[in-house]
Amino acid sequence: MWSMHIAVPGGTGTVGQHVVSIARDRGHLVTSLTRSEGVDLFTGRGLHEALQGVDTVIDVSGIQTISTRKAVDFFTAATRNLLAAEKEAQSRHHIALSIVGIDKTASGLYAGKLAQEDTVRHGEVPWTILRSTQFHEFVPMAISAASIGPVVLVPQMITQPVAAREVAAALVDAAEQGPRGRVADLGGPRREQLSDLVRKYLRKSGQRKLVVKVPAPGAMGQAMRRGDLVPAAGSAVGRQTYQEWLETCLPIH
Repeated sequence: MWSMHIAVPGGTGTVGQHVVSIARDRGHLVTSLTRSEGVDLFTGRGLHEALQGVDTVIDVSGIQTISTRKAVDFFTAATRNLLAAEKEAQSRHHIALSIVGIDKTASGLYAGKLAQEDTVRHGEVPWTILRSTQFHEFVPMAISAASIGPVVLVPQMITQPVAAREVAAALVDAAEQGPRGRVADLGGPRREQLSDLVRKYLRKSGQRKLVVKVPAPGAMGQAMRRGDLVPAAGSAVGRQTYQEWLETCLPIH
């Protein structure tokens, strides 16, 4: 495999740090694109300079918001700016990480990811889109965001979590294979109830909290309860279970 110069918007995030590590381990030159490194995807500041000599972009950038407008604005602007800079730099491949099931409920972050995918498809840089399910690492983030004192409010949700490192490896694989359009979705090895995952994490980490399941509102909540956000038959399946991830990421209590 020939060595590439890969740029990773969001290279310090949950998946991005693994993308950077794996790509470097495979012998590729990797540039992480973050605000702290002088690059602003939303405004385009620093992009043209950062992408000089870059063969492939693996975009794992994101925004923390529940606002549909903010999500759509961010992903549309960021992707347009990336693609314009890639075209100028004569980059050969744009890879975007998206989310399984986003076409079932076009609101909030999911609406933003749909806008991102549409922008990539209609751009002038050859592309690959990989959709994955939520990561194992999503559970502690959900606990932190939804804790009120000794209580954790957990949305009723069927999920099929996957290891962030396995998603990252699939993205680097995609870079090495070249543009392939929309590739098979990637999910974890087991379907789970989010509330069960939260209880396991709390127990393993020694936290005493009451888990209260609540139905999330609107189309998003319905999709979560119906299991619309898990991969369809024939999708790619990761190897590491949530329980195995727990054993590696948390000390024994």
